[in-house]
Amino acid sequence: MRNVDEGHTLLNAGGRLLDLSAPVVMGILNATPDSFFAGSRVQTESDIASRADAIIQEGGQIIDVGAFSTRPGADMVSLEEEMRRMRAALAIVRGRQPDAVLSVDTFRPEVAQMAVEEFGAAIINDVSEGGLGNIACTTANDTVLLDIPPMFRMVARLHVAYVLMSVKADWRQMLMAFAREVAMLRSLGVCDVILDPGFGFGKDLHQNYQLMASLERLKVMGLPVLVGVSRKSMLTRLLGCEVSEALNATTALHAVALMKGAKVLRVHDVAEAVETCKVMSELFAAEHMNNND
Repeated sequence: MRNVDEGHTLLNAGGRLLDLSAPVVMGILNATPDSFFAGSRVQTESDIASRADAIIQEGGQIIDVGAFSTRPGADMVSLEEEMRRMRAALAIVRGRQPDAVLSVDTFRPEVAQMAVEEFGAAIINDVSEGGLGNIACTTANDTVLLDIPPMFRMVARLHVAYVLMSVKADWRQMLMAFAREVAMLRSLGVCDVILDPGFGFGKDLHQNYQLMASLERLKVMGLPVLVGVSRKSMLTRLLGCEVSEALNATTALHAVALMKGAKVLRVHDVAEAVETCKVMSELFAAEHMNNND
């Protein structure tokens, strides 16, 4: 098993070039009352500020702010409520970490627009595959999807980086869909795309592990890959443990993901993920030196 070296990858994050030639950590900040990991929920002003500070102090390079829980069985949140939560959280995060790279976890174009225009968010992290996946993507007026999803058009208009997540379990279907969707984004002028294979979305337990075992197949797309497995049910169901007990298993999968070419780890536990990245980077450097001897 070897690291899949995609070479020198620069991501334009709000006018700042983020170097993904070495893996980076995206820390999760959930401004929600019902996200699946209680340790990631922050709602008071002090909690949000402390979480933002901790992500940066522990070595995270991106803060990913969410205001809508996508866990199975979560309550539907209105556009107005998501907007309220997101605006309040981003104001605090930006006030505490003015230079941080902000990512916004939303499937609603209106929320993306607000986050970019009012708070300088640099990345839109969309779990709905542009509305083509398992979360309906509508505008405030409930406009149905056109040939090109509204979120794709919004990202192009905002000139920000975009995380394109797949809800598909079959590798062939995933790659074919990614190819079509990336072509759509390119046609709109979107240059900075990160692929997320969508662990836990539209996949059963075994399909998640099959996906991880073949993660390097995404290298054919020539784009950086984000992996989000932190404390997810693919770990807790397999081990029969609670979410609070899944850190060790999360770290194990992070190491595997990095060996298979992941460039961004989206995590709850930032310090541990940063340590994993450092250890694996040293291992890759040693392997490279050995191969050149």
